[in-house]
Amino acid sequence: MTDAATARGPEAHTIYQIPLDQRHGRPRDLFTVWFGSNIMMLTIITGALSTTVFDQPFWPAMLSAVLGNMIGGLFMALHAAQGPQLGVPQMVQTRGQFGSIGAMAVICLVVVMYVGFFASNLVLGGESLHTVATFLPEKACIVLLGLISLVATIYGHDLIHAYTRLMTIISGLALALCFIWILGVNGVSSATLSHGTFTISGFLGGLSTAALWQIAYAPYVSDYSRYLPPGTGSRQAFLASYWGCVLGSLFPMILGALLGVIAAGGDVVSTLTTQVGSLALFIIPVLSLGIACTNAMNLYCGALSAITVVQTIIPSWKATHVGRAGTAIVLAAISLVIALGAAANFMEEYTNFILLLLYVMVPWTAINLADFYLIRHGQYDVASFFRADGGVYGRYCWPALIAYVFGILIQIPFVSNGLYTGPVANMLGGADISWIVGLIFVTIFYVWLMRHERAGQPAIRSAE
Repeated sequence: MTDAATARGPEAHTIYQIPLDQRHGRPRDLFTVWFGSNIMMLTIITGALSTTVFDQPFWPAMLSAVLGNMIGGLFMALHAAQGPQLGVPQMVQTRGQFGSIGAMAVICLVVVMYVGFFASNLVLGGESLHTVATFLPEKACIVLLGLISLVATIYGHDLIHAYTRLMTIISGLALALCFIWILGVNGVSSATLSHGTFTISGFLGGLSTAALWQIAYAPYVSDYSRYLPPGTGSRQAFLASYWGCVLGSLFPMILGALLGVIAAGGDVVSTLTTQVGSLALFIIPVLSLGIACTNAMNLYCGALSAITVVQTIIPSWKATHVGRAGTAIVLAAISLVIALGAAANFMEEYTNFILLLLYVMVPWTAINLADFYLIRHGQYDVASFFRADGGVYGRYCWPALIAYVFGILIQIPFVSNGLYTGPVANMLGGADISWIVGLIFVTIFYVWLMRHERAGQPAIRSAE
């Protein structure tokens, strides 16, 4: 993003296609938007799950983080190439697979999911910031982070890109200092690194957690690449997004796994504060502000998705930047109410609920990517996305809806989390590989259905 771009003022566009004369930016901007937004406390906590919840020694935990991020990142980054070509937000493009009405259920789930992420991130960020800014009540820290996120969201796309560029430098420095202090100054014994018991189920649990972290970004990847010129190569957009998100997630997760074995059952955030000593006065606020950066992205995309829902119900409404700002304020207020009023046990249960929502995103990802790359080869009628009758895509596309329900059902035996553990996951010692099963079988099934549909089979047809 050029300096001129960041000086344009609040973003004027919402869910509609970005005109060619207003496209700007470079593929490397996609690297910083994903790298800078991932270096935060929540990523560290997620990485710590391998050595705390899954009780793995450090080295297997690190390997599971590497593999999980690299595999999950493939699916995340494949969505990035869609933005420059179509110029619309990710969930608007979903109408091309599910139809104008058929896409509503998925889009509504995305809104709920990102409101939940926003709220839970605020709680974690507020708690972390309060550990060093003790003069501020914890709830005041939550509100502060919420307001920072809201301002960036209201300003829009270019400020979020500028924010993540800044956090790439500052958060990257904070992360480097953590490793230098913990490994170089304090030192970690080999006995500490070997703490835990390697199990296949625990290893797969860590791998799946890292992969799902990447896949969770899929519903809004194109939101941050849609301003790029259409001449931007798909390969460039893919590589910039892939390495930005993989590296930005991987190093904090490795730090989290390291802190998990050092904490030996204790609190990871407190352990980090103790390990870095006086540097915590710099590191903890930076990592907390990183949460605000990610939350701005969550809120921005949640607002675009909510506008898409309303526009589907009221096709005559054309949202402007005022509508986007108003929608963001409403969603932020809902998230703040949840964050400020939630007890610790409620947040744990709510987080489990959000994880369940991620399972319903896996079949959407498979359908979206299969349709874009294998069925239509990137060729869509964008004008039809905004027609009340769905244009050439109709109101419902039954192959997509059938494949989507199939994808949810086929994952159930493989699911393992705090709310439910399926029979196959039990046989695997609690390892969750539902996302692998979902991605593979939904892709195959959807392509088969669509080829029959396009060949004129009368059994399954898109509703016009």
